[in-house]
Amino acid sequence: MTAIGDRVEDLRTQLVAWRRHLHMNPEVGFEEHATAAYIEAQLRRMPGLSVSRPTATSVLAVLKGGLPGRTVLLRADIDALPIHEENTFEFASTRPGVMHACGHDGHTAILLGVAALLSQDAANVPGEVRMIFQHAEEIGPGGAEELVMNTPLMDGVDVVTGLHLNSQLPAGVVAVKPGAFMAAPDMLELTIRGRGGHGAHPEEAVDPIAVGAQVVTNLQHVVSRMVAAQDALVVSITKFTSGTTHNVIPDTAELMGTVRTFDPALRERAPQLIERVIKGVCDAHGATYDLRYEFGYRPLINTDWVAAQLKDIALDVVGADLYRDAKPTMGGEDFSAYLEKAPGAYFNVGSGSDGQDSRWPHHHPRFTIDEASLETGVRMLHAAALRLTVPE
Repeated sequence: MTAIGDRVEDLRTQLVAWRRHLHMNPEVGFEEHATAAYIEAQLRRMPGLSVSRPTATSVLAVLKGGLPGRTVLLRADIDALPIHEENTFEFASTRPGVMHACGHDGHTAILLGVAALLSQDAANVPGEVRMIFQHAEEIGPGGAEELVMNTPLMDGVDVVTGLHLNSQLPAGVVAVKPGAFMAAPDMLELTIRGRGGHGAHPEEAVDPIAVGAQVVTNLQHVVSRMVAAQDALVVSITKFTSGTTHNVIPDTAELMGTVRTFDPALRERAPQLIERVIKGVCDAHGATYDLRYEFGYRPLINTDWVAAQLKDIALDVVGADLYRDAKPTMGGEDFSAYLEKAPGAYFNVGSGSDGQDSRWPHHHPRFTIDEASLETGVRMLHAAALRLTVPE
């Protein structure tokens, strides 16, 4: 067979074409019908793959290798975000209010490329490689949870891996981290109930805006005074809605926010700590409240030995100059659902390039990727498929 580097270079035009088609035609979570149909059509052109639809908007390709080995699951997420794209290049989103602002179009193109390479050389592939093109990563409870709980996808899987393009790392860089890598993204919704009145006579009312402002401020004491400094915790109130006009104190204020943790024990404590502050502030000012607290994805904790193997693979694929030890992030990822069923690790591939204006942060309406990162992603996942299937 031709050297893998040459084979990936031969795929370059196709990788870009796949990514740009997906970028032009984004669909949000649980609505990826055209996306899934397109992926399925591409996979059915590749010999030796068993292709199925575990859910209405996900696609699974399975390659049974010609050599003995483990069963490995490779994952790419396929959904877009409800964001109106501000880029003006020729392959910008054709759907107003929806765009691939997180790189999932690139993830999908990368895994299609891996499928193409593996299908060309199935006799020399150890074990079984399952490639899941997963729906609804951006929307809780998440497509991964649905696949893990409601389908046999994980039956017999020995190890799982996947990647995320990262615009804050230069294109070509690979970053891996053992242990805690991404946080649990939990959510709270709070309604503070006061007593409305005239803005000129606040003594006759219970002002939910003033109470809410105290809640926002005091919740930061959960982070700075109730939790050990070495235990990562983020409490961010991101929405505060109340009132209708300048001279009326309203009856209610509505707040929304996110709580991020790595440690499962702290995650369980956080709702009680937060509610204690909310109750204390409301009681002090004569207000009442309704709190809804929703647990999101689990924290993403990479398995040490899998992360170590991915680091070794990265050093071989991109070299020491382009390898980085990844830093933990308070962002969330439903890849964590797979790690409940099998050891595995998630890693980053840099996709940023100043020259191509691709350093915009994820979820920004100008987000894009340096498409050279697609080749790096293919080389990493292809090597992972071949090496993680071989027991040590």
